[in-house]
This record gives sequence, structure tokens and C-alpha cells, in this order.
Amino acid sequence: MVKIAVMGAGGIAAEHMKALKPHPKVEIVGICDVILENAQNMVNKNGGRAYTHYEEMLDREQPDGLIISVPPFAHGDVEEVAASRGIHLLVEKPVGLNMDAVRKKAEVMQAAGIIVSTGYCLRYMEALQKARAYLSDKPIAMVRALRISGIPQMPWWPIMDKSGGQLVEMTTHNVDMMRCLAGDITKVSADMNLLVMKDGGFDIPDVTSANFVFANGAVGHIDTTFFPQPVERAYLEVMGPGYLLTIEGRTLTIIEGKQTMVYKGDDDFYRAQDHAFIEAIDTGDRSLILADYSEAMKTLEVTLAANASAASGQTVYLA
Repeated sequence: MVKIAVMGAGGIAAEHMKALKPHPKVEIVGICDVILENAQNMVNKNGGRAYTHYEEMLDREQPDGLIISVPPFAHGDVEEVAASRGIHLLVEKPVGLNMDAVRKKAEVMQAAGIIVSTGYCLRYMEALQKARAYLSDKPIAMVRALRISGIPQMPWWPIMDKSGGQLVEMTTHNVDMMRCLAGDITKVSADMNLLVMKDGGFDIPDVTSANFVFANGAVGHIDTTFFPQPVERAYLEVMGPGYLLTIEGRTLTIIEGKQTMVYKGDDDFYRAQDHAFIEAIDTGDRSLILADYSEAMKTLEVTLAANASAASGQTVYLA
């Protein structure tokens, strides 16, 4: 059995429990939350013991893996503490709000030799994997994305110092999909504003538009907003000579000349992500991890660069 502990007992942790509780190789040994009642409620449904101090949980339960599902401002030094004990990690996105702190964590985890997965679950989506295979031998010229979402019901989410804003905390998934298909981003320029929700206690932008240049020369663009709209929608388009590829939801559409190919997936990418993490721990096969910490760092760097560009009015260049 692979012993798993969880830090944070909110909605994302509940998604992980859906995937892991039925797994024949998994034993949930502990759940930690700053509110004991939250941890206990999750324990009652999934097993293990409830804790409010994660070091006590790690020392007593000695898990093989730890899922870190806390808000981006609340990581503290949990990655370093777990790594020092040889515990493998699945770190939810975004992996932090400060690149210097995140890079230091990466150094500690790399030195410890542990497996580190991150919560970019959409990388495990069949539509994205099929799109990546299709694009593997094709030049990419332009990438466009849109996300219109609702407002997560977490008190910390509308606060810039705690969430980093929508692009950093939520639309990070969409930026990561762009990077997954088109490669690294080297140039970022962005505009953001708070126009609709400014009287609702928000201090994060509610409209964002960002432009990217990829290392291969392709150009990209993403728009994102969360203020009340008639519909929620997210899509990603990739264009090159002779083709247009679109991912919307779990559906992949490829138009090539006069031919249109449509793939409609029904896969559970949360389950695929978590099962890959368990299998990687069990077998030592790191290739099962599709979004390791280094990839999460690159996506975080792009979104933080967009924030910096919007604040300064200047283009930000990435190494």
C-alpha cells in the first residue's frame, strides 16, 4: 500500500479523495487542516487521522506521499519539511506567489530526490494529449485562449496578496495548456483592470488580457474574466499552416484543409493525475508525471510576469 497524507481539507482535497479513496493501492493515513473540524469531516469520509499540525502528522503517520492542497499564500515551508523526510509530493497549483521562494523549494526537493507532481490536471486530459501528439511535427504560428469563469467561494481568492489574481490562481491552467502545446514563453505583456467588481471587496483585476511570444517564435494571447456573465466558457486555439486546432472542454476539434476531425473525451483527468502520482511512487517511474515542479514553476513565472507587466506598463522578458 502507498500511504497518503493530505494538507488542506477544502474543495480541491475533496477532488483528490474521490480519486484516491477507491484506489486499491492507497491508504489515506492523515488529513491536516488549520480547522480541525474540516480535517475530521474529511477523515470520517475517507479514513486516516485528523490533524491541525502537519509536522505532527508527517512524524506520526510517516506517509509515502503528501498532497498539498492549500491556498497559494499558505505553503510556508511544508515542501521543505516533507522533502527532508523523503516524502513524495503532489503540490496543487499555483505552487506559490514568489519566484525566489519557489526556486528555493525546488532546490531542496531536487536535492532530496523525491518525486514531485503538481496540480495541472488538464495535462492528463485525453483531448490535450491527442492535440499534443497531432502538433508534434507541425509548426505553430499562433495560440489563442479565453476563460470566462464564475467566482470561487473562498474568502482569500479576491485578495491579490493571497491568490495572486485570477490569471495566477485559476487561469494558470489555461496558460499551462498553452505552454504544454506550444513550448516555453519568452516575452510577456499584459493589461489588467478592476472595473465591475470594485465595490464587492475585490482587489484583484476582473479583466485581463495578456500577450505572449513563445521560444519558437509563435505569438499567443489570452483573455480572462470572472465578473457575472450569462455563460462560463473556456477554449484554446492553436493555428499553423493548413490547420486550426481547438480544445473546448473535453472536446478536440481539428480542421485541416476541408477535413474536420472531432474527438469528444469523457475522461476523468483528476483521477488520471492522482493515479499517475501513486504509480510513480509505487514503481519509481517519474515519466508518469506530466507536470512536474519545474513545469509548474515556468507557468507560474509567466503569470507573475503578466502581473508585473500590467503593473509597470512594460514588457517582461523571461530567460
